[in-house]
Amino acid sequence: MIVSPSLLAADFARLGEQCEMVNDSNADWFHVDVMDGVFVPNISFGSPVIKSIKKVARKPLDVHLMIVDPQRYISMFRDLGADILNVHYEACTHLHRTIQQIRDAGMRPAVTLNPHTPVSVLEEILPDVDMVLLMSVNPGFGGQKFIHNTYDKIRRLRKMIDERHLNTIIEIDGGVDNNTAPLAAQAGATAMVAGSYVFGDKDPKARIAELKSLKQ
Repeated sequence: MIVSPSLLAADFARLGEQCEMVNDSNADWFHVDVMDGVFVPNISFGSPVIKSIKKVARKPLDVHLMIVDPQRYISMFRDLGADILNVHYEACTHLHRTIQQIRDAGMRPAVTLNPHTPVSVLEEILPDVDMVLLMSVNPGFGGQKFIHNTYDKIRRLRKMIDERHLNTIIEIDGGVDNNTAPLAAQAGATAMVAGSYVFGDKDPKARIAELKSLKQ
């Protein structure tokens, strides 16, 4: 299981220290949420913060763009150090072009679906992305409850991937904890974003290790 702790839930007054904790843990990536207050009703990390995170991060940056017109900022996020660049299906009028631009810029392209968006919309783009992120909460805020219909979406997406013999990662974001994560893994998820469950615990490394040990 790939584990990507979400820095949105970190203590921003101790961000450097908490990044070092992730470096020293079993986590695979840093999950960095970028919100513009337009696509979602919140604002989060801007470019100076991401640049600072990159200076201390010894693991790839899994950057999730919850913004309108994400294609305008591809080169900027490449220069900031994004390794994976994740754009929302709902925010991209020309999704195929955006995905190709991300890959051409040297990053791994990924696409995110909001809870209401069916996985069937990925039929034509699935072979072109390295990862699909299924939102298991409505994007914009941390600490929400897992939407249980997500398990069925994972199973449908897993079937689409397996039928095409692809290696596409299925990442889950929102409400991930010791109850929801094992069920998501059983349904076919291969990566977990965890924010409050990790950073809100007195032993975040143990929570990361717990998620890392999950099997499909």
